[in-house]
Amino acid sequence: MPSAPKTPLKPAKTVSRPSRVNKAADAGEDREPRQARRKRETRDRLVDAAFRLMAERGMAGVAINEITEAADVGFGSFYNHFESKEAIYDALIDRVFNDFGDALDRLVKDVADPAEMIAYCIRHALLRARREPLWGQFLLRESYSSLAMTKGLGQRLLRDIGRGVAAKRFHAPDVFMSFIAAGGIVLAAVAAEQMAGSETSPQAALIKGMGMTVGNIPERTAALVLTTLGVSAKEAAAIARKPLPVTEPPQAGA
Repeated sequence: MPSAPKTPLKPAKTVSRPSRVNKAADAGEDREPRQARRKRETRDRLVDAAFRLMAERGMAGVAINEITEAADVGFGSFYNHFESKEAIYDALIDRVFNDFGDALDRLVKDVADPAEMIAYCIRHALLRARREPLWGQFLLRESYSSLAMTKGLGQRLLRDIGRGVAAKRFHAPDVFMSFIAAGGIVLAAVAAEQMAGSETSPQAALIKGMGMTVGNIPERTAALVLTTLGVSAKEAAAIARKPLPVTEPPQAGA
């Protein structure tokens, strides 16, 4: 009787194991992003702490050790991110003013009318100051500094007033004083929002008792600025009531 055919032996499976070199490379790849992330997080904590402190007391009234304590960061670590208190202040200005100003520019990039552009930006700034009182407080404190015309919102307001005058949309023989007047109105409105923006606040009750109202401050502010620039009161009020662009400008960190 013929013997049964032998079943061929299956070759043994080769189990591949990652080499130690590959493991070390993978660990290095994982470690680098984590280190970068931690560095960013530490920097953000320092800037956030500086923002809270400087909004209340200004840059001159805050020491570096106060910033590191508020951020829960070692004092020496501060200098891994910033050369000085002035350097973190500059970073803070970029976050609070320039980033928000850039977002507003993107928001109104397709708006042709300088009057609408200014009204939209004023309303967005006041709405943010309402949502984020500390942001509004920092804006109030720093907008009276020499940065008012060279950074962020002030820089853009001056630019847009100039554009409106060049296009004969605004009647403002003295552009500088028109900028001062418009900026003063906006900052006073931010202060009013902080003091009496809530209909239920004691200050609001006092204002109502004097026969005035505290509602719709962003729209009323935009309308007043436009009339200061020579737009008729009727048209200014209509522009100030227009629906805002759908996309809300992103918050600039702080």
